[in-house]
Formats: sequence, C-alpha cells, structure tokens
Amino acid sequence: MTDLDSRTDAHLAPAHPGPAAVREQPAAAPVRPEDDPSAGPVLLGLARTAIAARRSVSEPPDAPGWLHELGATFVTLTQDARLRGCIGSVQAHRRLGEDVMRNACSAAFHDPRFPPLPAQELPTVRIEVSLLSATEPIPAASRDELLENLEPGVDGLVLAWHGHRGTFLPQVWQQLPDPHDFVEHLLHKAGLPVVFWSEDVVAHRFGVTAWHEPDELPLAHT
Repeated sequence: MTDLDSRTDAHLAPAHPGPAAVREQPAAAPVRPEDDPSAGPVLLGLARTAIAARRSVSEPPDAPGWLHELGATFVTLTQDARLRGCIGSVQAHRRLGEDVMRNACSAAFHDPRFPPLPAQELPTVRIEVSLLSATEPIPAASRDELLENLEPGVDGLVLAWHGHRGTFLPQVWQQLPDPHDFVEHLLHKAGLPVVFWSEDVVAHRFGVTAWHEPDELPLAHT
C-alpha cells in the first residue's frame, strides 16, 4: 500500500478549509427489518399483543424506525401445526407496525375459514409474520409460460382474473412442491376451476422474509 493509498480525507484537506472545502458525509443507509436482529421479536410481539387486546395497540416508545415505514405483511396462525388463520396485505399501504397488528387481529377473528379465536386458545397458537417484497409481474399468457417463469420454493404468487384473486405465500411450496399442483390449488383458492386459464390472467410474484414463534413460548407470552 502506498502513502497515497493510506491517506484519509483529513490528510488531503487544506490546512485552513473554507466553506467550499467542507465535505458532507453521506447519510447512513436506514436499517431495514430484514437486516435487524430485533425485527422478529418486535413484529411477533406486536402481533400477539394485538390479538390479546383484540385491537391495534400503542407501539413501544423505543420502537425501531423501520416500524413506521410502509410495509406489506401476512400474519399466519397455526394451532397444533395446522392452519388457524392467515390474513395479509400484498401491497404496502400503511405503516409496518400497524399492518402487522391489523392483520394479526384479522387472522385471529375475521378469517372466514375459521371461527373467531377464543381468548383461552391464544396460548396454544403460534404466530408467523411474513414481510413481503414488492410484487413484480410474471409472464403468464399461458399456464405453460407461467410455469416456465415460476421459481418453486422461492416465489410467492398472486393470480387475478376479472374479480377473482388468490395469493399463496412462498411457504405454501412446503405443502405443494409440484408447480402444477401449486398453480391448481391457487386457482381453486381464487374461485376458478383448476383447469382454467386465459391469456388475460394477471400474475405477480413476490418474496418474503418470515419470522415465526418457537414451539415452546416463554411464560410471559403464554
């Protein structure tokens, strides 16, 4: 390494810098929840607290800044390893913390596939929060074209056609690893025949970062 290589800006600055010589330091990149080790406990804690209160609650005063940014999430509830509710947002339209709390309450009390969750059952439920990336269109003029462009095990998928709409998180690949089965079940969820296709089906994919509670919760959460 040469002396020039090892110099800092201070070494190169004039001895008596005027206003024109002052350099602005670039702002530090904001921490994203995907990169914050505290994100899982924060988001899962908000979801569980909101369900217990049956409404959105005040965020802690020391909440990380990313909690106030727009974010799209799904909240999934399981009970004895079986689905107990899942509601979410595909597009970011409200603050991340608020989105998690509202989706948690909707999954617990307003998922039409399940009865409202009784308070006494909350300790038996495990929560997963999925933070969605921005959606991007995926070519789908035919079913074969969609299957060619779909990445199994990675892509979440939204299919829409004339008022019919269905969404699968990437986690669904664990139960439906075959791409044909994945698409057929999503068509069924959207209220369409499993053999249906039309060139004007609109398809979008997305990724997720997911956090889930352990099987055994600390006593403070039960």
